[in-house]
Amino acid sequence: MNTFKTGRRAAAAALAGLLALGLAACGGGGGGGGDTASGGTGTLRLAMTDAPACGFDTVNVTVEKVRVHQSSTAADADGGWSEVVLNPARRMDLLSLTNGVLSELGQVALPAGRYTQLRLVLADNSNANPLANSVKPTGEAETALTTPSAQQSGLKMPVQIDVAANQLADFVLDFDACKSVVSAGNSGKYLLKPVISVIPRLVSGVSGRVDASLPMGSTMVSLQDGGVTVRATAPDAAGNFLLQPVPVGTYTFVMTAPGRTTLVVRGVPVTSGSVSTLGTSTLVLAPAASPVGTLAGTVTTASSPVDALTRALQSLSGGPVIELAARPVDSVAGTFRHELPTAAPQVANWAGLAGVPVFAADTTVAGQYSLQAVAGTAARQAGPLTLAPGATVTTTFVFP
Repeated sequence: MNTFKTGRRAAAAALAGLLALGLAACGGGGGGGGDTASGGTGTLRLAMTDAPACGFDTVNVTVEKVRVHQSSTAADADGGWSEVVLNPARRMDLLSLTNGVLSELGQVALPAGRYTQLRLVLADNSNANPLANSVKPTGEAETALTTPSAQQSGLKMPVQIDVAANQLADFVLDFDACKSVVSAGNSGKYLLKPVISVIPRLVSGVSGRVDASLPMGSTMVSLQDGGVTVRATAPDAAGNFLLQPVPVGTYTFVMTAPGRTTLVVRGVPVTSGSVSTLGTSTLVLAPAASPVGTLAGTVTTASSPVDALTRALQSLSGGPVIELAARPVDSVAGTFRHELPTAAPQVANWAGLAGVPVFAADTTVAGQYSLQAVAGTAARQAGPLTLAPGATVTTTFVFP
């Protein structure tokens, strides 16, 4: 199989240097520690980034402000809130914030201490600005994105942000558009069910390049830990990708593309202050073609609209489990659909910064998947499920 092919690319190090912003943050971030209990004032700086969306050309949100509080139970009208205010409110396309690109939200001075609640406040879609929050499905017209009724007080997120006196706490809001935009049956409407993580701003990550002939809008690369995606992005038009910011650790690299075999590299290191590169400057990731099958079905819940997510997983021989797709179900019908390769995934171990991973087919798991459905705090799993080329396997999940 032609997993790598020779070609010309811009140096990954140059890409990382261009796109990387800020300093590594740990708790309070960036300033090298400090006593959060000693009083005084620190600074919180925030930016936004995004993982790629599924089936959309644009996903727009208009941000008014971000609020933080030291109490996880503080109500909207309680005292003690600190705010990063965007004046005027800023409309941003989340899908432009991939490959390490950040949109700066601003910063605020605030009392030193630990902040455990964050709220992202979006503008309303109004008569004057009906598309303040909107999506453009591929091949269709732009349409309004319905946001939660509670958004006036902000989209609430639990956090653990330590702000030290005279230090900068530097964090990024990672908005997962693919998991956050939900279709509403045949109505043509889309709902926002935000999936956002708050992570320290780091320069550490992984870069590389994929075959530029692949469909870049639907090709995805990710770093995973035990089947959980930590960071994902879509390569740019030239095939370059940068997975950043990523906490220090060891990850599994996963690449998926429509109609192609899955590529996996185990044991990819992310070290503080550096960017690991997959392959060399003259080698690009080029997965071979694969037939596909479909995992489809329905999730039923006791409440409406249906608020659930399905994940397509694959257990490699000797581990780990990898996630190939994760998307919300249709909020009206509860339906889902994942098209997946039936050819064996190609798996390699990390070969070092100057090395070339040697891929081999994991034939024992070809076409073998499991499905997980998540609704609130409950989860259901089905599998192993065997997919044949052109076949569809249906599964129903029922939540009381």
